[in-house]
Amino acid sequence: MPTYNRRAALKTILTSTATVGALGFASAYAPGDKPAQSSKPLKNNIKQSVCRWCFQDMPLEKLCIAAKEMGIRGIDLVGPADWPTLKKHGLDSPMCNGAEINLADGFNDPQFHARLQKQYAEMIPKVAAAGYTNLICFSGSRRGMSDEVGLANSVKGLQPLMALAEKHKVVLVMELLNSKIDHHDYQADRTSWGVALAKKLGSEHFKLLYDIYHMQIDEGDVIRTITDNHQYIAHYHTAGVPGRHELDDAQELNYPAIMRAIKATGFQGFVAQEFIPRQADKLASLRQAVQLCDV
Repeated sequence: MPTYNRRAALKTILTSTATVGALGFASAYAPGDKPAQSSKPLKNNIKQSVCRWCFQDMPLEKLCIAAKEMGIRGIDLVGPADWPTLKKHGLDSPMCNGAEINLADGFNDPQFHARLQKQYAEMIPKVAAAGYTNLICFSGSRRGMSDEVGLANSVKGLQPLMALAEKHKVVLVMELLNSKIDHHDYQADRTSWGVALAKKLGSEHFKLLYDIYHMQIDEGDVIRTITDNHQYIAHYHTAGVPGRHELDDAQELNYPAIMRAIKATGFQGFVAQEFIPRQADKLASLRQAVQLCDV
């Protein structure tokens, strides 16, 4: 398998769009949790979506048709150019993108504030006009700054956008990413830092994207963390650990247990599949993950 780089993939997508203890055991499943090989009707206690970049070698039209067939209700990480295709197939855009610069140049660094504020001010009304809610954002890389300085800078960068987000009923959602393996030097690499930022901003129009894969790598204790901080979380992403592949028994996370924990918080948003399939039939991998997470 080739090495996949999310930063490069997102850059490609941006160009096209616009411009539980979960630390686990040898087996990922409790008895009875293994999904059937063929689709069965979903319970839909948790709404599911899929990240576009993980299937970027597949035409969006094909992905939409397959997603709809298997009970997926949205496509993550697409922007204005692709929204008409999603609407054609009756799919949501649960996590919009297109306003960010990249994953490294974010709100924690004042040198990017003016550009980010301009881009988000332009994108927020577009998200609202399309009938969507969540717009992704990133902390950016540390570049030597402390947690305290990064927090203060992020507040200064984000605060001017809060009134506009509230006016349009849009939520800016900062993704938590691991800095150990995939995104070295990324600042929002722990839930506690993201929650501290949310508290400082004090707005319902700023939330967190809790990426289960990333947070298992950097902090673990997934179920307890979700349970204790769910009020600050607007969205979830999945993937197997290690490797970012299928949610199968070759990885360590107990996804059915995690999904039950998310459900128990009363979560009404989306959980998006964000893994890189290893098997040749990528859609079969996606279908299996959807069934597994349907608790």
